[in-house]
Amino acid sequence: MILVNRLAVTTAALAAVAVALSACGTTKVDEPAAAGSAAPTSQTCANDTTTTATGPVSITDGVGRKVELAKPAQRVAVLEWQQTEDLITLCLNPVAVADAKGYATYVKAETLPAGVVDTGERGQPDLDALYATNPDLIIVEAFKADDELITKLEKRGVPVLATVGADATGQIANMKKVFSMIGTATGRTERAEKVLSQFDTHLAEAKTTVAAANVTAKDFLFFDGWIEGGNVVIRPYGKGALFTELGEQLGLVPAWTDAINKTYGSGGVDPAYGLAQTDIEGLTAVGSATLFYSDDDTADSYVKELRKSPIWSALPSVKENRAYAFPAGVWGAGGPLSNEQAIDAYVKILTTA
Repeated sequence: MILVNRLAVTTAALAAVAVALSACGTTKVDEPAAAGSAAPTSQTCANDTTTTATGPVSITDGVGRKVELAKPAQRVAVLEWQQTEDLITLCLNPVAVADAKGYATYVKAETLPAGVVDTGERGQPDLDALYATNPDLIIVEAFKADDELITKLEKRGVPVLATVGADATGQIANMKKVFSMIGTATGRTERAEKVLSQFDTHLAEAKTTVAAANVTAKDFLFFDGWIEGGNVVIRPYGKGALFTELGEQLGLVPAWTDAINKTYGSGGVDPAYGLAQTDIEGLTAVGSATLFYSDDDTADSYVKELRKSPIWSALPSVKENRAYAFPAGVWGAGGPLSNEQAIDAYVKILTTA
């Protein structure tokens, strides 16, 4: 998933994920560490006592490739943000990541460790910088086994684990699959299960809280955007988008009704991320639906320009003070902790509005 200001979209077909692990022993993790002696940066790892498997690993990855490891990976390079977040949540620090500056700007769920090597753009890494970190596993995002990046990386002899970063038929389920797969590859299955159990509890409690608030204005749209050619581009999160699915879990009803279209930007939502594309005027299509949007505190923030628009000011939800900004840095394609941040943002708005 390449950065186009926020999320980029692919229309490639999605593959099923099957994971199998064979482990011969476990090691207790009293002070989890990775990438040498660096302590994990995740605050949730401070008192982690889950175990790390030590035996061989056999995984069928997200695009159907067999990945075999003699032992769980420890020196992991990650070329996508969701998977970078996931690795840190699993109490391992990556040895290398793609676009560290972008990650630090748009993903606040987990903090990158100091000194991690930046390999450059997502999807187009600096291979010399990448392999200089001596990784024992490289995690990428892909939607097909013959992805150009996988082909390029496989030539260097380091195992490559391909994960499917999005699936509009079930984003929460896919997020869990990706997280579990990385947990398996790194021997952190027990930690993965604990985190996902906590996520399920978090979501269940949020449902109860929102239900008790008796929210009446249930039609909603979440969107983000960017500036292109001096104009504001709006990206509605349609049916099948991750934040749309989270809203539905909390009892809301999606107002963006375009169907899936394999050609992103030509009308409809894409089949991977569930995203559409429009302009400010396009927001009138959802009528009086409550609006949620991703705040943007960058220098070229689309939000600043959006709020200047008379079309925006005339929208029913804006006039009625039902247009709410999520905190900046709640990543719309993240792992369990990013999703918990999004859930918390919804709950806070819905119960205090």
